[in-house]
Amino acid sequence: MRISLLESYYGGSHKAWADGYQRFSRHDIDLLTLPAQFWKWRMQGAAINFARRLDTKPDLILASSMIDLSIFRALTRERLADVPIAMYFHENQLSYPQNQRQGHGWRYGFINYVSALCADANYFNSQYHLDDFLAQLPHMLKHFADCNELQTIDEIRAKSSVLPLGIDLRRFDEHRDESVMNGPPVILWNHRWEADKDPDAFVRSMIKLADEGYDFKLAITGESFGQMPDIFRLAQSLLGDRIIQLGYVDSFAEYANLLWRADYVVSTAWQEFFGVSVCEAVYCGCVPILPDRLNYPNLITEELKRACLYQRDRLTAQLRYHLDSGVRLDTTALREKISRFDWRLMAPHYDDELEALAIRQRSRWDRRRLS
Repeated sequence: MRISLLESYYGGSHKAWADGYQRFSRHDIDLLTLPAQFWKWRMQGAAINFARRLDTKPDLILASSMIDLSIFRALTRERLADVPIAMYFHENQLSYPQNQRQGHGWRYGFINYVSALCADANYFNSQYHLDDFLAQLPHMLKHFADCNELQTIDEIRAKSSVLPLGIDLRRFDEHRDESVMNGPPVILWNHRWEADKDPDAFVRSMIKLADEGYDFKLAITGESFGQMPDIFRLAQSLLGDRIIQLGYVDSFAEYANLLWRADYVVSTAWQEFFGVSVCEAVYCGCVPILPDRLNYPNLITEELKRACLYQRDRLTAQLRYHLDSGVRLDTTALREKISRFDWRLMAPHYDDELEALAIRQRSRWDRRRLS
């Protein structure tokens, strides 16, 4: 098939997803993208840009979630009415934490809602994400005075399913260092440098452990925007001699080497619909220390949940437990669980699912023409 993939925020995990599917799919994937900036304008205006630029008629359109699909369908109805469109939800604005600067009410969540309503199929990157999206919809719709259209939630549910994120995990293999690393354990934090990932909780936990005399090294990396957060400046000041990395790693080889070198990967996130950075680190042998919320419990094997998941405000105690034991957990089964997200395994699932969708929609249009 010829598939046009629309990605209005072509950066970070969105870019890796689009590039990965294009590389490993058996179908012909044509990327139509916009730079990863001005996210509010992307959600409102990208549809107009894409409607103008898409000058061919593909067999199917796969649109990432930062687009108003209702606008796109309206602008392309004359030439693309019979082309099936699937939405892929990396995240949703209904449950995305808002700070005061982003106080925009339901505007962008409503865009996600009408886009899901307009799509022929909706794919979510995790079961947690799908359940969360459906749970948030009535909160938004009941907020309005009347004509809440609550029955549309069932319409969306009926055409929504889970299609896990694909990750190019095997590319980490060529950077694996088999030599034994001596020295104190390395604790990794590899998340986007924004408030919803709660770097403050991580750094303050590290400061507490250092004050208690625990011996460890720190690696802090991840996508950053603008100036370094104050909490990382505090880390530089109080933990500087322990820090082996502070900042984004431009080279993939360096990033992969850092993950293979690390012993533990920590998350403190309050927003995470999948968990790419954790999956990458676990694939490279890190023991995950994760909050018992969001999608994280679904990434951990049952036998390791007690050791790897911590309750609210229990991060320091969880790390203290591991550092005191001095024994690394056997994460072989966990790594195998994560390995199923590799694109070489996931791309055929995407291909089959989208091909089946195209066949179903083509059959519906043929029946309409005959009637």
